Amino acid sequence: MIEWEVTETGLRILDANKSELAVTAREIAVSGSDAQLPRPVDETLACAAEELRFPVAVVFVSSVTGDRRHELANETGPLELPEGEYVVDVDAEIKTYLLFEGPATIRKTEDFEEVVVSFPDRREFVAGFRSRHERPAHTITTPATPDGLAATLSHLSAAHKTSTPDRTYPSLRGHPPLVETGDELDVPADVAARAPETGIELVAPPSLDHLFVLAPLAYYLQAAVTIEDRMAPLLRAPDAGVERELDPLPQLERSAARLLRKTFFLDSIVRNAGPFGTTLAEASILDALGLDDERLYAASPDDRLATYLDVPVSAIEHRLPDWHLTMYVAPEPQHVETLPFLLDRLALIARPKTSELQGGELVERTLDDFYRAPSTGPGAVASVDVVKPELRGGRNHGWLADGVPIDVFKSTPAAYHNRLAFLERDRYERGITVVLNDPDMGSEHADVEEIYRRRAREYPIDLSVERCLGVADLASVFESPTDFVHYIGHCEEDGLRCPDGSLSAATLDAVESETFFLNACGSFHEGMELVERGAVAGAVTFSGVLNEHAVRVGSAFARLLMHGFCIERALRLARRRIMMGKDYAVVGDGTHTLSQNESLLPTRVTLERVDGPDDDRFLLTYDQYTTKTTGAHYHPYVEGNDYAYLCGNESEFLLDRGEVVDFLRRSEVPVIYDGDFYWSDRLYRELEGSDPSG
Repeated sequence: MIEWEVTETGLRILDANKSELAVTAREIAVSGSDAQLPRPVDETLACAAEELRFPVAVVFVSSVTGDRRHELANETGPLELPEGEYVVDVDAEIKTYLLFEGPATIRKTEDFEEVVVSFPDRREFVAGFRSRHERPAHTITTPATPDGLAATLSHLSAAHKTSTPDRTYPSLRGHPPLVETGDELDVPADVAARAPETGIELVAPPSLDHLFVLAPLAYYLQAAVTIEDRMAPLLRAPDAGVERELDPLPQLERSAARLLRKTFFLDSIVRNAGPFGTTLAEASILDALGLDDERLYAASPDDRLATYLDVPVSAIEHRLPDWHLTMYVAPEPQHVETLPFLLDRLALIARPKTSELQGGELVERTLDDFYRAPSTGPGAVASVDVVKPELRGGRNHGWLADGVPIDVFKSTPAAYHNRLAFLERDRYERGITVVLNDPDMGSEHADVEEIYRRRAREYPIDLSVERCLGVADLASVFESPTDFVHYIGHCEEDGLRCPDGSLSAATLDAVESETFFLNACGSFHEGMELVERGAVAGAVTFSGVLNEHAVRVGSAFARLLMHGFCIERALRLARRRIMMGKDYAVVGDGTHTLSQNESLLPTRVTLERVDGPDDDRFLLTYDQYTTKTTGAHYHPYVEGNDYAYLCGNESEFLLDRGEVVDFLRRSEVPVIYDGDFYWSDRLYRELEGSDPSG
């Protein structure tokens, strides 16, 4: 759903996920909302204006017939379009298309802050908008049995907007229907009608274990899933001559993941033969494999799969992007209803396994006197027994099973349903509450408050700062609608410490805070309780943490979160600032982002000095992705770069000191340099003022 309004400065576009796009256009006129546009959109507007300004974005320009004319990625010079009919694709937070008659000029401002589309005079055009995120429109009821789940998996891909390779674009994959367990299978008529017939079938053994592992592959391939009494699954496409037996468990977990990654990767390259093509760095691999992208783009899904199956994994393994998310899910009936949320993130699914922690994996507790709270007696920190998960491949890992693992976020089915509840709210302003309940933590409070206030000047943020709240007032904070609560203080076995006692999250009627950070000793149990009672996700600690460590982690986490990083990734980067980072963890849906930032592609940079006594060059590694936008591509804003890269693949550039300083000066990104965590606005000053060997 898209909402729009004409403002004093132009257009304000909003979607159901609270994403917002501000288009600056003086004296813009909107004459209707039923115009036609040859692209998949949620809303179209017939408009007239002389100039449009968008937040900086990658821009693709095509003729209406689909021939790509130009791609405005890193250029600052103007792109002059002669007479003709054009479709301009602005890859903004809300996908935007413009249909107009040339001539026109498209340029980026010198400060890289805006993209400007201008006409020689006032011009009529059609603007189309597509939300990158959708709420599920239907619910499937199914028995929590192998037969019921197989039938359900056959219909979840009805949310895809296409069966072509363009389905790799995240904006062309809608949220799968919800699933409720019941006695009888009930598939809504609209879902049944939209389920594609791809000619691809997956035949699975009659067990939930197999079906959970196969679910992501079946969902992406849009396969019909059936059950047979057999030891290993069978992938077949009769019209394309495909009949291939897959591995039995447990090998199936790795082989199904490899097949999904290979198919998705090749589709992501083949799609460039379509109308949304770009100059992709990975595209050359098709020539090396002898694959015809135009033929494959036009092929049926089963014929395309048949071609991909003949490509050895070893031939492309070195080019495959790291998969963004692996979920470890107990294949039990109570988790059937959570599958649509995991498939919406295109998560790989594996069965959970653990092992005992080794002595060095958590730092020995030899500094008890210096921790923020004692481990026994009055004010004791609640203890947590953690285990070590056996991780598969992936950049992020989530746990939907018993046990408290390290190095993954600990989720719960409630988190995903809570997220939907927050999306239903008709509000677009972001509310943040900072609570300081420990005067000794004033330095963290000052840093965090300044970070949020700075963002409040740039975005519509309602910021509230509270100090020394009592039990009733702190309860009111969590029970009141807000997007994020940053609690700075202490946590004891009885709950979050207040001047007049302790607040136990178990006593709250309902939590209306979407996300949180309990930067307090041993806050894991309180955080889990907040999620069970209404929150989506939050950052917590397993045990005692040092005051200084809490300050450093809390300040970095706040800034990363405000830059669009999901909670899991933000905490993982923030905890690099301290030695005992594994004391911090995420509960709930760790892939969740403060909603307005959900479609952004947050950037992380790694910087390494090139060895050599007289060498003043640096290797800059650029990494841009989110767990929601799998299949998107990004354009590193590095001078001289003409390529796009698939999200999940890092790009590398060899730059001299001046080029590095210039890049960091015009960026606002986290940087890992010499193993330490920096922000670019600080690091560029250090590099600018230091000598080549410093």
